[in-house]
Amino acid sequence: MANIFELMPMLQGDELMYVQNVIKDMNDDQARLFANVYNVRRKDPQLVLLLSALGFIGIGGVQRFVLGQVGMGLLYLLTAGLCLIGTIVDMVNHKRLAFEYNVMVAAEVSKIVKQ
Repeated sequence: MANIFELMPMLQGDELMYVQNVIKDMNDDQARLFANVYNVRRKDPQLVLLLSALGFIGIGGVQRFVLGQVGMGLLYLLTAGLCLIGTIVDMVNHKRLAFEYNVMVAAEVSKIVKQ
């Protein structure tokens, strides 16, 4: 089994445990392929936080567009981040938002790799 820390040193906490569980049944080549594709497609929680901060200068919802939530992104954009309340909530929950997106990406990538 490939070493998760060598393949993806930037992972932490829940995301690290989740990805370890995903690649536990993969051989080394599959794990390397998974790591390469996953690293490109995953979203860093700090990016989500920075994009959420754009809501304070009038460009609310960019973080939702990046996370693939187009409907919420439009809603935030048209309502100034739901009157800044949604923007503040997203800033507080930026790690959870990134983790949920990354779990979805990991599931998609693992299906591709195992084929």
